[in-house]
Amino acid sequence: MTGTPQAHKLGLRAGMRVGFSEPPDGWDLTEPPDGLLLPDAGGAADVIIAFFRATVELGDRLPDLARQVFPGGALWALWPRRAAGHDSDITDNVVRACARGLGLIDLKVAAVDDDWSGLRLVWRKEAR
Repeated sequence: MTGTPQAHKLGLRAGMRVGFSEPPDGWDLTEPPDGLLLPDAGGAADVIIAFFRATVELGDRLPDLARQVFPGGALWALWPRRAAGHDSDITDNVVRACARGLGLIDLKVAAVDDDWSGLRLVWRKEAR
């Protein structure tokens, strides 16, 4: 996928602490900005990029991931892109419904790369 750099799509900037949850084998953040911080697994993060392959995973993992970015962080929930021919029962509406039930709202949708779409989720102001 060409065009907007991946880190820009995800809103990543120097000095941010970025965590990852269950990235697929071989997946790397392309062209990360200089100064991006990658904390140890489970460490504090400003942004978590989480990969989900099925709705059941979303329901199981999203609550804990949301707590990890409370109150002011963001969570990118990524799922396989159907437009790329991947099979998944997750859609943006499924992610939104699950997120709203936890007190999260979506601020941005993006085709992160050729294989993954995502929604940027944050806590509602009233829940912070």
